[in-house]
Amino acid sequence: MSFCTAINCMDGRVQTPVIEFLRKRFAAAYVDAITEPGPNAILARNEDADTVASILRRTRISVAQHGSAGIAVVGHDDCAGNPVGRDEQDAQTRAAVALIRREFPDVTVIGLWVDAEWRVSALDG
Repeated sequence: MSFCTAINCMDGRVQTPVIEFLRKRFAAAYVDAITEPGPNAILARNEDADTVASILRRTRISVAQHGSAGIAVVGHDDCAGNPVGRDEQDAQTRAAVALIRREFPDVTVIGLWVDAEWRVSALDG
C-alpha cells in the first residue's frame, strides 16, 4: 500500500480534485486527509499553536505509520476559511510548505493551488 498526505481545506469541493492529483503525482493508492479551514494560512501564520501542533501530529502519523511518499499543502479559490486572493494564498502556501519541510526533511513536500474550475496545479518553488 502506498500513501501520501494532503493538508487541505475542509471545503468538500476541493477534496476529490486534490486526491486525484496526488494519487497521480505520488503514485499513491491512498491519500491521508488532514483538513482545517484555510490550513495554508494557519501554518504560514504559525500563531495558533494548538492547531499547528494538531496538523503536525496528524502528519507525523501519516508519515510514520503509513510511510507517506509526499505531503501537499493546499490553497484554493473561494476559501471561506481564508478569504484572501490567490497571490496572498500562494505566499501563505509557500510559507506553510517551508514549515512542513523543516518538520519532515526526508519527505517531498509540495504546494498546490485549486482554481475556480477545481483544477489543481503545483506551485513552483
